[in-house]
Amino acid sequence: MDHKLLLAGEWIETGAWDEVRSPYDNSLIARVAQGDEALVDRAVRAAHQVFSEGGLPQYKRAEILDRAAALAAERQDDLAETICREAGKPIKTARVEADRMVGTLKFSATEARKLTGGTVPMEASAAGMGKLGVMLRVPYGVVGAISPFNFPLNLVAHKLGPAIAAGNAVVLKPAGQTPISSIKLAQILIDAGLPNGWLSVIPGGGRKVGNAIVEHELTRAITFTGSVPVGWGIAAKVPQKKVNLELGSNAPLIVNHDGDWQTAADKAQLHAFSHAGQSCISIQRILLHEDIADGFIERLVTNMESLKVGDPILPDTDIGPLITPGERDRVKEWIDEAVAGGGKLLTGGELVDEGRCLAPTLIEHPDRKANVWCEEIFGPVATVDRFSDFDQGLAMANDSKFGLQAGVFTADIGNGLKAANTLEFGGVLINEVPTFRADQQPYGGIKDSGNTREGPAFSVIELTEERMVTFQGT
Repeated sequence: MDHKLLLAGEWIETGAWDEVRSPYDNSLIARVAQGDEALVDRAVRAAHQVFSEGGLPQYKRAEILDRAAALAAERQDDLAETICREAGKPIKTARVEADRMVGTLKFSATEARKLTGGTVPMEASAAGMGKLGVMLRVPYGVVGAISPFNFPLNLVAHKLGPAIAAGNAVVLKPAGQTPISSIKLAQILIDAGLPNGWLSVIPGGGRKVGNAIVEHELTRAITFTGSVPVGWGIAAKVPQKKVNLELGSNAPLIVNHDGDWQTAADKAQLHAFSHAGQSCISIQRILLHEDIADGFIERLVTNMESLKVGDPILPDTDIGPLITPGERDRVKEWIDEAVAGGGKLLTGGELVDEGRCLAPTLIEHPDRKANVWCEEIFGPVATVDRFSDFDQGLAMANDSKFGLQAGVFTADIGNGLKAANTLEFGGVLINEVPTFRADQQPYGGIKDSGNTREGPAFSVIELTEERMVTFQGT
């Protein structure tokens, strides 16, 4: 099946096509019209024009997003199957993503209705006597959005929903491996009444389409989710623009001796390996108090060996393929490197299902310079190590260039408060794994993990700017 791209409300062919292939068996799923710099220019200029001619009132934005949420709910089965086929995400997990996306649009509609500024106490100083101060929140105008492959529907909704709620027009470049979900979400928004020009979806390569969006003179803000070097490269390239970055991590899970380590081990089975570990908050570094380490490891390994690996369309599949054979091979190389460097392979490490997939893998005490420890794996691999006291565990978690989310299991409220105040992460989850995310929460990191907070209420603030207005009384 061929999919056209969306240019300012019009679905067009370009004469060039990108193939979308199954990560599982490399079968052709569809072709998508390929964009280029000229189409980006047309899309951005159309977006700027409709924005300049008069914004969408808040109530209209909210109504459009509410209708989009209702339409998305009706089309959930098709959306989930699309995610499964183009991203290789197991169908039961893809259904969860499709359901979450509906919620993301609903939260965005709420924020469209709530968006407001505030008053400033001008008479708090003598200079302000007789003046009324009002702070407005106004949209940037044209937002460039660049989304990743791993959550090809919900993370796109986290770009589009809040940007529209804030009153911006958007030009989106979806991930090259997974553009179809974005195209279907765009159709939903159009069917919900989004006027022409307010959204364009331009598939294509990062060097052509991505750079053209980032560098265009009329894009005022960029929202990017993806790799660390690309993200910070964007920020360096356009320092005069607002650039919101949600980047990678090597998320730690700290389990103290007084924590519910059985529950932690059971959750780690799912959250270290779901979608083949291709999540920026997938559990990567498991840090265990030495008193409970053996029991935790035994339970986790047993859990891992019950996971079903294979064809993502099958209803009982837990782990599917990595997004490309190249990524599969890279992760395998990192495993082999860690084991050769002294790490102990506890389970997994091999290719399965005729080489299509990588078995869920657990490595104990890898070298601190091994990629599986200090970089973001983005594969079905977790590492495990031990500490003798809680402060040491916190220090081990902080020993990272990343800072997205960290999870801590402890029954001691004092330890929980210490973790909240000590861990250098955008989110600290007590008695929960770091992979948990509710779509309405503030979500984002520090250090190399990014500079923004997503979640509709927070993205709307990030995608508007303050305008101070003063009135002089008579």
